[in-house]
Amino acid sequence: MAKFKVLMADDEPAILEIMAKKVEMSGYDIVTAKDGQEAWEKIISECPDIILLDLTMPRKTGLEVLKELRENPPSSKWQPVIIVSAHREFEDMQEGFSLEADHYLTKPCGIEDIIKAIQLMAQLIPQRKTSVEKEEGSKK
Repeated sequence: MAKFKVLMADDEPAILEIMAKKVEMSGYDIVTAKDGQEAWEKIISECPDIILLDLTMPRKTGLEVLKELRENPPSSKWQPVIIVSAHREFEDMQEGFSLEADHYLTKPCGIEDIIKAIQLMAQLIPQRKTSVEKEEGSKK
């Protein structure tokens, strides 16, 4: 089975470090970003399979990164986005889902919840091939 690459973006260094270590121990390759701009740059350069975004980050919010990703996808593959945020208001969740977030977890949450969400997205990836991926696959 292929090893999935997960981008984790959070502006709280301690939280990011702990989450990254635990998710890596679960068998995923990890890429981290400490703000939204760095997250966007790593989405372009690293082409992660799954993306975790905090909403409140400097330079670009998680929602701005998500909007950019959905409007200007740098890859032909589907890249699921999990929002992990302290924003618990219905309006925040609604805005995330309106921008095509695939999952939403509210902080504080356990690392087990994060790993389960990543596992769920990893299971969905083969079923959610984009039209470009399907077309490329049929040419082989």
